[in-house]
Amino acid sequence: MTKKVQLGFESDCVTIPVADILPVRVLRKSIQSSRKYTQITASIREIGLVEPPVVARNGDSSGSWLLLDGHVRIEVLKDLGQEQVECLVSTDDEAFTYNKRISRIAPIQEHRMILKAIERGVSEEKIAAALDLNPRSIQRKVKLLDGICPEAVAIMKDKACTTAVFTTLRKMIPLRQIEAAELMVNANNYSVAYISAILAGTPQAQLLEANKPKRINGVTPQAVARMEKELARLQEGITQIQDTYGQDHLKLTVLRGYVGKLLGNARVVRYLMQTCPEFLSEFQTIAELESVVPAEVE
Repeated sequence: MTKKVQLGFESDCVTIPVADILPVRVLRKSIQSSRKYTQITASIREIGLVEPPVVARNGDSSGSWLLLDGHVRIEVLKDLGQEQVECLVSTDDEAFTYNKRISRIAPIQEHRMILKAIERGVSEEKIAAALDLNPRSIQRKVKLLDGICPEAVAIMKDKACTTAVFTTLRKMIPLRQIEAAELMVNANNYSVAYISAILAGTPQAQLLEANKPKRINGVTPQAVARMEKELARLQEGITQIQDTYGQDHLKLTVLRGYVGKLLGNARVVRYLMQTCPEFLSEFQTIAELESVVPAEVE
Protein backbone atom coordinates (compact mmCIF):
# COMPACT_ATOMS: atom_id res chain seq x y z
CA MET A 1 0.00 0.00 0.00
CA THR A 2 1.49 3.34 -1.11
CA LYS A 3 1.64 6.10 1.49
CA LYS A 4 0.47 9.51 0.34
CA VAL A 5 3.16 12.15 0.76
CA GLN A 6 1.91 15.19 2.65
CA LEU A 7 3.04 18.44 1.09
CA GLY A 8 4.80 20.92 3.36
CA PHE A 9 3.47 23.92 1.43
CA GLU A 10 0.43 24.82 -0.61
CA SER A 11 1.06 24.65 -4.35
CA ASP A 12 0.47 28.37 -4.99
CA CYS A 13 1.74 31.52 -3.30
CA VAL A 14 -0.84 33.97 -2.01
CA THR A 15 -0.77 37.76 -1.90
CA ILE A 16 -1.55 38.97 1.62
CA PRO A 17 -1.91 42.45 3.16
CA VAL A 18 1.15 43.07 5.32
CA ALA A 19 -1.13 44.32 8.12
CA ASP A 20 -2.83 40.88 8.33
CA ILE A 21 0.45 39.02 9.02
CA LEU A 22 1.09 38.27 12.70
CA PRO A 23 4.73 37.63 13.77
CA VAL A 24 5.31 34.63 16.03
CA ARG A 25 8.37 36.23 17.64
CA VAL A 26 9.51 39.73 18.54
CA LEU A 27 12.58 41.18 16.86
CA ARG A 28 15.15 42.91 19.01
CA LYS A 29 15.04 46.72 18.97
CA SER A 30 18.53 47.02 17.50
CA ILE A 31 17.69 45.00 14.37
CA GLN A 32 17.07 48.11 12.26
CA SER A 33 20.64 49.27 12.80
CA SER A 34 22.14 45.88 11.90
CA ARG A 35 24.09 45.07 8.75
CA LYS A 36 21.61 42.33 7.85
CA TYR A 37 18.67 44.75 7.94
CA THR A 38 20.52 47.28 5.75
CA GLN A 39 21.43 44.63 3.16
CA ILE A 40 17.88 43.24 2.98
CA THR A 41 16.52 46.78 2.58
CA ALA A 42 18.97 47.53 -0.24
CA SER A 43 18.19 44.21 -1.96
CA ILE A 44 14.40 44.69 -1.82
CA ARG A 45 14.69 48.29 -2.99
CA GLU A 46 16.88 47.36 -5.97
CA ILE A 47 15.52 44.01 -7.20
CA GLY A 48 12.43 43.29 -5.10
CA LEU A 49 11.71 40.43 -2.71
CA VAL A 50 13.71 37.34 -3.73
CA GLU A 51 12.57 34.86 -1.07
CA PRO A 52 8.88 35.07 -0.08
CA PRO A 53 8.03 34.98 3.65
CA VAL A 54 6.48 31.76 4.95
CA VAL A 55 3.06 32.01 6.62
CA ALA A 56 0.43 29.62 7.99
CA ARG A 57 -3.32 30.07 8.07
CA ASN A 58 -4.55 31.23 11.46
CA GLY A 59 -7.05 28.90 13.08
CA ASP A 60 -9.50 31.65 14.05
CA SER A 61 -11.89 33.50 11.76
CA SER A 62 -10.04 36.85 11.89
CA GLY A 63 -8.51 36.38 8.45
CA SER A 64 -5.01 36.86 9.83
CA TRP A 65 -1.90 34.81 9.01
CA LEU A 66 0.90 33.53 11.25
CA LEU A 67 4.39 34.54 10.11
CA LEU A 68 6.73 31.54 10.42
CA ASP A 69 9.79 32.80 8.55
CA GLY A 70 10.78 36.22 7.19
CA HIS A 71 10.34 38.53 10.16
CA VAL A 72 13.10 40.92 9.07
CA ARG A 73 11.77 40.99 5.49
CA ILE A 74 8.29 41.92 6.72
CA GLU A 75 9.71 44.72 8.88
CA VAL A 76 11.62 46.06 5.89
CA LEU A 77 8.47 45.97 3.74
CA LYS A 78 6.60 47.92 6.42
CA ASP A 79 9.36 50.54 6.51
CA LEU A 80 9.27 50.80 2.72
CA GLY A 81 5.51 51.35 2.84
CA GLN A 82 4.58 48.20 0.93
CA GLU A 83 1.00 47.13 1.71
CA GLN A 84 0.93 43.64 0.19
CA VAL A 85 3.40 40.78 -0.12
CA GLU A 86 3.40 37.42 -1.90
CA CYS A 87 3.88 34.60 0.63
CA LEU A 88 4.53 30.88 0.65
CA VAL A 89 1.81 29.11 2.66
CA SER A 90 2.91 26.32 5.00
CA THR A 91 0.54 23.45 5.74
CA ASP A 92 1.89 23.33 9.30
CA ASP A 93 2.07 26.19 11.80
CA GLU A 94 5.30 24.85 13.40
CA ALA A 95 7.84 27.67 13.22
CA PHE A 96 10.95 26.00 14.59
CA THR A 97 11.89 24.19 11.38
CA TYR A 98 12.76 27.29 9.38
CA ASN A 99 16.35 28.52 9.44
CA LYS A 100 17.31 26.02 12.16
CA ARG A 101 20.60 25.53 10.35
CA ILE A 102 21.60 28.70 8.50
CA SER A 103 24.15 28.11 5.76
CA ARG A 104 26.35 31.16 5.29
CA ILE A 105 27.48 31.65 1.71
CA ALA A 106 31.20 31.01 1.26
CA PRO A 107 33.38 33.65 -0.48
CA ILE A 108 34.06 31.38 -3.48
CA GLN A 109 30.33 30.70 -3.90
CA GLU A 110 29.62 34.42 -3.70
CA HIS A 111 32.37 35.06 -6.27
CA ARG A 112 30.76 32.60 -8.70
CA MET A 113 27.29 34.06 -8.17
CA ILE A 114 28.58 37.57 -8.93
CA LEU A 115 30.37 36.32 -12.07
CA LYS A 116 27.18 34.60 -13.22
CA ALA A 117 25.17 37.79 -12.69
CA ILE A 118 27.73 39.82 -14.67
CA GLU A 119 27.65 37.24 -17.50
CA ARG A 120 23.87 37.74 -17.66
CA GLY A 121 24.28 41.46 -18.14
CA VAL A 122 23.91 42.80 -14.60
CA SER A 123 26.29 45.70 -14.00
CA GLU A 124 28.74 45.77 -11.09
CA GLU A 125 27.06 48.95 -9.84
CA LYS A 126 23.66 47.21 -9.75
CA ILE A 127 25.10 44.25 -7.83
CA ALA A 128 26.84 46.59 -5.38
CA ALA A 129 23.58 48.47 -4.77
CA ALA A 130 21.64 45.22 -4.23
CA LEU A 131 24.21 43.94 -1.73
CA ASP A 132 24.75 47.37 -0.14
CA LEU A 133 28.47 47.24 -0.92
CA ASN A 134 31.01 49.60 -2.40
CA PRO A 135 31.56 48.95 -6.17
CA ARG A 136 35.25 48.42 -5.41
CA SER A 137 34.29 45.54 -3.09
CA ILE A 138 32.46 43.90 -6.00
CA GLN A 139 35.55 44.30 -8.18
CA ARG A 140 37.68 42.60 -5.49
CA LYS A 141 35.16 39.77 -5.22
CA VAL A 142 35.25 39.33 -9.01
CA LYS A 143 39.05 38.96 -8.91
CA LEU A 144 38.99 36.80 -5.76
CA LEU A 145 40.48 33.68 -7.37
CA ASP A 146 43.05 35.38 -9.59
CA GLY A 147 46.37 33.62 -8.93
CA ILE A 148 44.78 30.77 -6.93
CA CYS A 149 45.31 27.27 -8.35
CA PRO A 150 42.19 25.15 -9.15
CA GLU A 151 43.11 22.47 -6.59
CA ALA A 152 43.20 25.01 -3.74
CA VAL A 153 39.91 26.50 -4.99
CA ALA A 154 38.30 23.03 -4.87
CA ILE A 155 39.45 22.56 -1.26
CA MET A 156 38.21 26.00 -0.15
CA LYS A 157 35.05 26.18 -2.27
CA ASP A 158 32.60 25.93 0.66
CA LYS A 159 34.77 27.28 3.49
CA ALA A 160 33.85 30.44 5.38
CA CYS A 161 37.02 32.50 5.11
CA THR A 162 37.74 36.16 4.44
CA THR A 163 39.07 37.76 1.27
CA ALA A 164 42.40 38.34 3.07
CA VAL A 165 42.97 34.57 3.16
CA PHE A 166 43.07 34.45 -0.65
CA THR A 167 45.31 37.52 -0.74
CA THR A 168 47.83 35.62 1.40
CA LEU A 169 47.47 32.38 -0.58
CA ARG A 170 48.28 34.34 -3.71
CA LYS A 171 51.81 34.92 -2.38
CA MET A 172 52.57 31.17 -2.51
CA ILE A 173 53.32 28.84 -5.39
CA PRO A 174 50.44 26.49 -6.41
CA LEU A 175 51.77 23.43 -4.54
CA ARG A 176 52.12 25.45 -1.33
CA GLN A 177 48.63 26.91 -1.83
CA ILE A 178 47.24 23.36 -1.80
CA GLU A 179 49.22 22.49 1.36
CA ALA A 180 48.07 25.71 3.07
CA ALA A 181 44.43 25.03 2.15
CA GLU A 182 44.68 21.50 3.55
CA LEU A 183 46.26 22.81 6.75
CA MET A 184 43.38 25.24 7.27
CA VAL A 185 40.78 22.53 6.64
CA ASN A 186 42.49 20.05 8.97
CA ALA A 187 42.71 22.68 11.72
CA ASN A 188 39.20 24.01 10.92
CA ASN A 189 40.76 27.46 11.17
CA TYR A 190 40.28 29.98 8.37
CA SER A 191 41.39 33.09 10.21
CA VAL A 192 43.77 35.70 8.84
CA ALA A 193 46.10 35.07 11.79
CA TYR A 194 46.36 31.36 10.93
CA ILE A 195 47.03 31.84 7.21
CA SER A 196 49.61 34.51 8.16
CA ALA A 197 51.32 31.96 10.42
CA ILE A 198 51.33 29.47 7.53
CA LEU A 199 52.88 32.12 5.30
CA ALA A 200 55.51 32.83 7.95
CA GLY A 201 56.33 29.12 8.09
CA THR A 202 56.54 28.77 4.31
CA PRO A 203 60.07 28.17 2.97
CA GLN A 204 61.37 30.98 0.78
CA ALA A 205 61.54 28.67 -2.24
CA GLN A 206 57.76 28.06 -2.03
CA LEU A 207 56.87 31.73 -2.28
CA LEU A 208 55.82 33.25 -5.59
CA GLU A 209 58.50 35.91 -5.21
CA ALA A 210 61.26 33.62 -3.98
CA ASN A 211 63.94 36.31 -4.29
CA LYS A 212 62.02 38.75 -2.12
CA PRO A 213 62.59 38.12 1.62
CA LYS A 214 59.54 37.71 3.85
CA ARG A 215 58.76 40.65 6.07
CA ILE A 216 56.33 40.01 8.91
CA ASN A 217 55.67 42.76 11.41
CA GLY A 218 56.99 41.97 14.86
CA VAL A 219 58.69 38.72 13.80
CA THR A 220 62.47 38.40 13.53
CA PRO A 221 64.17 36.31 10.80
CA GLN A 222 65.26 33.83 13.50
CA ALA A 223 61.66 33.41 14.65
CA VAL A 224 60.54 32.91 11.05
CA ALA A 225 63.13 30.15 10.61
CA ARG A 226 61.86 28.41 13.77
CA MET A 227 58.28 28.70 12.53
CA GLU A 228 59.25 27.08 9.24
CA LYS A 229 60.75 24.10 11.07
CA GLU A 230 57.78 23.78 13.44
CA LEU A 231 55.30 23.94 10.55
CA ALA A 232 57.23 21.28 8.63
CA ARG A 233 57.07 18.98 11.69
CA LEU A 234 53.35 19.73 12.09
CA GLN A 235 52.64 18.83 8.47
CA GLU A 236 54.58 15.59 8.86
CA GLY A 237 52.57 14.72 11.98
CA ILE A 238 49.25 15.48 10.22
CA THR A 239 50.25 13.27 7.29
CA GLN A 240 51.02 10.37 9.66
CA ILE A 241 47.68 10.80 11.43
CA GLN A 242 45.79 10.87 8.12
CA ASP A 243 47.32 7.53 7.13
CA THR A 244 45.69 5.75 10.09
CA TYR A 245 42.69 8.03 10.71
CA GLY A 246 40.07 5.88 8.97
CA GLN A 247 41.15 2.67 10.70
CA ASP A 248 41.37 4.34 14.12
CA HIS A 249 37.93 5.92 13.69
CA LEU A 250 36.42 2.51 12.81
CA LYS A 251 38.01 0.90 15.87
CA LEU A 252 36.75 3.65 18.18
CA THR A 253 33.23 3.35 16.77
CA VAL A 254 33.22 -0.43 17.30
CA LEU A 255 34.58 -0.03 20.84
CA ARG A 256 31.93 2.54 21.69
CA GLY A 257 29.22 0.15 20.51
CA TYR A 258 30.74 -2.70 22.53
CA VAL A 259 30.90 -0.59 25.69
CA GLY A 260 27.28 0.44 25.17
CA LYS A 261 26.27 -3.21 24.84
CA LEU A 262 28.14 -4.11 28.03
CA LEU A 263 26.35 -1.39 29.95
CA GLY A 264 23.06 -2.81 28.75
CA ASN A 265 23.77 -5.83 31.00
CA ALA A 266 22.54 -5.17 34.56
CA ARG A 267 25.00 -7.69 36.06
CA VAL A 268 27.98 -5.94 34.46
CA VAL A 269 26.78 -2.54 35.66
CA ARG A 270 26.26 -3.84 39.19
CA TYR A 271 29.74 -5.40 39.25
CA LEU A 272 31.42 -2.22 38.03
CA MET A 273 29.45 -0.15 40.53
CA GLN A 274 30.67 -2.33 43.40
CA THR A 275 34.28 -2.78 42.33
CA CYS A 276 35.30 0.02 39.91
CA PRO A 277 32.81 2.91 40.07
CA GLU A 278 35.29 5.26 38.37
CA PHE A 279 35.45 2.90 35.36
CA LEU A 280 31.65 2.79 35.20
CA SER A 281 31.49 6.58 34.99
CA GLU A 282 34.01 6.66 32.14
CA PHE A 283 32.27 3.81 30.29
CA GLN A 284 28.94 5.64 30.54
CA THR A 285 30.53 8.79 29.11
CA ILE A 286 31.94 6.81 26.17
CA ALA A 287 28.63 5.04 25.51
CA GLU A 288 26.71 8.34 25.49
CA LEU A 289 28.98 9.96 22.89
CA GLU A 290 27.09 10.89 19.74
CA SER A 291 30.34 10.72 17.76
CA VAL A 292 33.90 9.61 18.41
CA VAL A 293 35.11 12.73 16.57
CA PRO A 294 35.27 15.98 18.61
CA ALA A 295 32.67 18.60 17.59
CA GLU A 296 35.28 21.13 16.49
CA VAL A 297 36.82 18.61 14.07
CA GLU A 298 33.55 17.55 12.43
